[in-house]
Amino acid sequence: MAQARSPEADRAAGTGDRFFSRRARSTPRTERQAMINREHRLPVTRQAELLGLSRASVYYQPVPVAAADLALMRRIDELHLELPFAGSRMLRDLLVLEGQVIGRRHVATLMRRMGIEAIYRRANTSRRHPAHPVFPYLLRGLSIDRPNQVWAADITYIPMAQGFVYLVAVLDWATRRVLSWRVSNSLTTDFCLEVVEDASAKHGVPELFNTDQGSQFSSSAFVGLLQQHGIRQSMDGKGCWRDNVIVERFWKSIKYEEVYLHAYDSVSAAKAGIERYIRFYNSRRPHQALDRRTPDTVYCTSLPLAVAA
Repeated sequence: MAQARSPEADRAAGTGDRFFSRRARSTPRTERQAMINREHRLPVTRQAELLGLSRASVYYQPVPVAAADLALMRRIDELHLELPFAGSRMLRDLLVLEGQVIGRRHVATLMRRMGIEAIYRRANTSRRHPAHPVFPYLLRGLSIDRPNQVWAADITYIPMAQGFVYLVAVLDWATRRVLSWRVSNSLTTDFCLEVVEDASAKHGVPELFNTDQGSQFSSSAFVGLLQQHGIRQSMDGKGCWRDNVIVERFWKSIKYEEVYLHAYDSVSAAKAGIERYIRFYNSRRPHQALDRRTPDTVYCTSLPLAVAA
């Protein structure tokens, strides 16, 4: 006959789980993902819960994409950068004029997979889900003139020779400096949380944090992380690319000056190329908006000495 567990033993076990969970959450997210043991008797869902990981990030397996679709996605990405207002109908027509045989639905499917949409002002007729709040845009009319006053983040699609990845970056608005970045093969919230945690650990926290209304940035986990740090969250108007123009300009720079010049043959090659370019962008690339100075120079010389150190 099995011996019944005492309430004290249950409480002790619960305390141990909570202690382990707190300790695990202080470990970088990529290391926590590597801790998942699919052969262990503890269910994977419970392991993910204790490690503070979403089930989607644990179970996700990338789906192979046909080479023809990869070529189309790269061209759609180029056209989207050049013509951000073009929707699936216009992109289809442009691709047909270039000799492609493709329908509007196929273009729309590829755009959804890439995480892009036409950018233009329109009435917001969608109902906001209570679990995904939409915050007001707080930057209109605001004088942004110092580091760590406003940070901005966004996600973009990065084509490779065989496949693609997504890049998320956090930029300091006033100085254009890229504070942190991460690459992922899926559009889960995890890599967005990780990039904010990394930027905050290295550079402190901003007063305001601006993003678009994407599900990653409106998730309870992301909103809770900013609130935990006492950061006020600001969101673009839906389809208003100018509300996050600093990040949009960075996307254009990194794609035309790095990504489109290289056919990355692996995720590690993509990461190495992106890291190389961001190092150049921060430390050597002059910016007209910064009086031909670099983001590193403006950021570091404008910070209080205690923070810069």
